[in-house]
Amino acid sequence: MSMNLSTEALARGAGRRPWVTIGAWLVVLVAAIVLTGTLLGGALTTETVLTNNPESVQANDLLKERLGESSNTIDEIAIVRSATLTVDDAAYRTYVEQLYGDLTALGDEVVAGGMHYYMTGDESLVSEDRHTTIVPLAIPKDSIEEIVQVHEVVDKAVENSSFEVLITGEATLEAEIIEIAEKDLAIGEGIGISVALVVLALVFGAIAAAFLPILLAIAAIIVALGATALVGLAFDLPFYVINMITMLGLAVGIDYSLFIIFRFREERAKGLNKVDAIAATGATAGRTVLLSGMTVVLALSGLLITPDSGLQSIGAGTILVVIAAVLASMTLLPAVLGLVGDKVNAIRIPFVQRRKTEQQAEATGGFWYWTARAIMRRPVISLVLSAGLLLAAAFPYLDINLGTSGVSDLPDGLRAKNGFMVLQDEFGFGQDSPAVIAIDGPTDSESVQAAIQRLEAAVASDPAFASSELEVYPDANLSVLNARLAGDPASNQAMETIERLRTDYVAEAFDGVRATALVTGETAALVDFAQVNDTYTPIVIAFVLGLSFVFLTVAFRSIVIPLKAILMNLLSVGAAYGLMVAVFQKGIGADLLGFQRADVIEYSLPLFLFAILFGLSMDYHVFLLSRIRERFLETGDNAEAVAFGLRSTGRLITGAALIMVAVFGGFALGDLVGMQQFGFGLAVAVFVDATIVRSVLVPASMRLLGDWNWYLPNFLSWLPDLRVEADSQLRKQWRPQTRTSDHTCGL
Repeated sequence: MSMNLSTEALARGAGRRPWVTIGAWLVVLVAAIVLTGTLLGGALTTETVLTNNPESVQANDLLKERLGESSNTIDEIAIVRSATLTVDDAAYRTYVEQLYGDLTALGDEVVAGGMHYYMTGDESLVSEDRHTTIVPLAIPKDSIEEIVQVHEVVDKAVENSSFEVLITGEATLEAEIIEIAEKDLAIGEGIGISVALVVLALVFGAIAAAFLPILLAIAAIIVALGATALVGLAFDLPFYVINMITMLGLAVGIDYSLFIIFRFREERAKGLNKVDAIAATGATAGRTVLLSGMTVVLALSGLLITPDSGLQSIGAGTILVVIAAVLASMTLLPAVLGLVGDKVNAIRIPFVQRRKTEQQAEATGGFWYWTARAIMRRPVISLVLSAGLLLAAAFPYLDINLGTSGVSDLPDGLRAKNGFMVLQDEFGFGQDSPAVIAIDGPTDSESVQAAIQRLEAAVASDPAFASSELEVYPDANLSVLNARLAGDPASNQAMETIERLRTDYVAEAFDGVRATALVTGETAALVDFAQVNDTYTPIVIAFVLGLSFVFLTVAFRSIVIPLKAILMNLLSVGAAYGLMVAVFQKGIGADLLGFQRADVIEYSLPLFLFAILFGLSMDYHVFLLSRIRERFLETGDNAEAVAFGLRSTGRLITGAALIMVAVFGGFALGDLVGMQQFGFGLAVAVFVDATIVRSVLVPASMRLLGDWNWYLPNFLSWLPDLRVEADSQLRKQWRPQTRTSDHTCGL
């Protein structure tokens, strides 16, 4: 059965009617810009939600059901310090009362309430040396972005004053993280685009051709952001979704356009007229871009099956930008080429554009020619050495320590971190994010009261808790124990404390008691996220590997090609994981590279990286194998096809890989350690895949297997044939004269 994807017809139509195609894209771009500007900002958050109803969610639902919307505010803490005065001095009291008055004067929509020592006399609000006091504030969740007004009041209060005022809490933390993410985004974009322009200019030897992929990538990013803004109408989106879309959009958008333009120039150099060259490009490079994009989308779709709203949103956003990049490469770019034609080669760079493109493809000299010959001459040695090197790089992954970055891992100098450090030093806790134990049972029951007392005693005996406070709601049949955690609530130690609280203290205290005690809070939610990650990682990996195998089997009419591709991509992903652990967790070369050492690798990072890395790693496999297969159909000579594929795509794929490495590396230079780990992991994986895997493993393995590379069992001959017109023409040029083995090449 044959399925005509007609990428040739799509490209030809866009090339013949360029203004119609460009006009349609302009309408879409304007709509996307409007949607992004009006909707996206309000949908961004630092919070994610689990949809599988873990214990923290059950507890939150119970609190909401019994107590109503009492959690519409979040806690923020202002910290007042004096080097000379204590809270017992009248001037200190006057200062605190004036500050509190200025803060509450902002209105309920900014500061919904609060307290201070002089209102309550609560000694827990004062440090041991009495030089520091805290002013808890309630900030409405639906106006968390207004925290900047609180910061302005604090800044004004310390002007010409001997007092020091700090502010920390969830609102401040969220505002500063988003600000850092926006700064990192600008840095990453600047570095990525700058390096991409240089590489593209060197690859094409012309300035005009170098700018086109950048413009196409930007168009794809704009469309994806607009579509993601629509998704934000139904779901809150993690703030870093913009970073992910921009990062991946630049990488794949530039790469896909690079392959299209390169092939168009090659077809023009063969003598085809403009429209026919565009059509031939669509039938070959366009098909390859489509297959590659589909492979990346399939890999990213694994994120959609997790019950983590953050991963789901990131999966949806990155899928949208890949689809937008593919569509732009298959429609908008052919339309632009239909307008500019050979002017794409305008402003040539001297000494760079040496030979004509078709001569480069057929050349029997140069670096890639001799590399291909060397590898093909010693395929076993090449295979063993390269695979051994990747396994050695992956070895540190065995020591991976998963966790999450907390306030203490933020860059120095931030408000949230400065306040966190003072709270930790002076009051024994870093943030007001306690473990909340919701106890559903009769509040007047002696057995329930005794269980609560046992639980309070266990908490008091554990130094991981700074204090605890019991709130009883008889009318709601509910008791709430707030157990304040010492230190950073996002640390592994805090998460271990929550696990101990759930499995030991709560279980023992309420054993045999007719009541339900559920633990929630920020740290409890992190524990539940970690458990979801552990549960779904193997599921997502199996899902992605299975879908990729089926798709590549259909695309290349072979079961050997997808098996090899999966094994090799797992090697490159494993190497990226291992190097990430070596640099960030073990600190090897971290200072040299300008990265922040961390005790942990972000919990969701391996899963997230796997989906993206596996898809991107398949990119180069698809591009290289498509060219090899095209040559094999022409000649029937597997060894020559492999050598041709390597030398004809060497310069192109190397340039594309350098662009991806630059884009991802630019984002890795940001201040957030999670983004550093993410960008570094992607950059390393692409570099490894475009060098060791593509240059050595693929040609060596294909040389060893020969015609078996294209083996498709007869019982699978019913599979749909995802070929386009170009392949049918190529098949007519070659027919095997003899076939002595009992397998088929699927041709």
